[in-house]
Amino acid sequence: MYESEPGRLPMQDVSVDTEVAEDRSRLPGPHAQVPNGSDIALQFLQVELELNAHLRRLVFQEPVRYTYNPLEYAWETHRCYVNTYCHEGQSVLFLGMNPGPFGMAQTGVPFGEVKSVRDWLKISGEVGHPPEEHPKRRILGLSCTQSEVSGTRFWGLFRKLCGEPAVFFRHCFVHNLCPLIFMTSSGKNLTPPELPPSERDALLALCDEALCQVVRTLGIAMVVGVGKVAEQRARRALVAAGIEVRVVGLMHPSPRSAQANRGWESLAMARLKELGILELLTP
Repeated sequence: MYESEPGRLPMQDVSVDTEVAEDRSRLPGPHAQVPNGSDIALQFLQVELELNAHLRRLVFQEPVRYTYNPLEYAWETHRCYVNTYCHEGQSVLFLGMNPGPFGMAQTGVPFGEVKSVRDWLKISGEVGHPPEEHPKRRILGLSCTQSEVSGTRFWGLFRKLCGEPAVFFRHCFVHNLCPLIFMTSSGKNLTPPELPPSERDALLALCDEALCQVVRTLGIAMVVGVGKVAEQRARRALVAAGIEVRVVGLMHPSPRSAQANRGWESLAMARLKELGILELLTP
């Protein structure tokens, strides 16, 4: 694993620096019109570009057969999301684990169910393709017609509470710990904890360091892990880096959760009220 200052991604060799420099050219120029604080958005995007450069060096063996990185092929829509909604003054970070095949994998937006991203968040842009696609998991971008239940529930709740995206993003932002999605030869989704230990540890060490940079860049006071895995990983990373931030959990809206299927929205609202977040979402 790479050695570096805690909370700072390592920049060791010329090849990685070159990759970052090439990706940086795709960012908006210094005078681009970026709503609500272009400096913060650009810093956030730079953290992700540096993470991308390091992730390209990782190799994943069986059972992983396909690896997608929407921060590469869906960079245009992802950048639109960050430039539009990432700004100073956001104290709450909702943190997912990694993309779903019909959410962020299609749109470049965390919990990115297509209709929510296109029709409520008003994100636009071209979405390309990963180098190799599973025939059952094609990337169709904002034209994808298959809905992701988790994303529908997640953004649907905040649309109901806030009315307009600007109300939600006034104090909150949404991010994923890991930008990669992994699949077996059959197309089954694999989460990072399901990877072989050495591959998992190498991946998550880089993602942990990037998370620390994101928290520092945005000045986050509370990280809300959506699901136990994201919550536990965030707490571990931030404590290890000596970053004083409150880490709490919110039930994941996954349809694989019997409890979430019995009424995730009401449970989530009760939890948001308990955490003092609900009052921040008033129009």
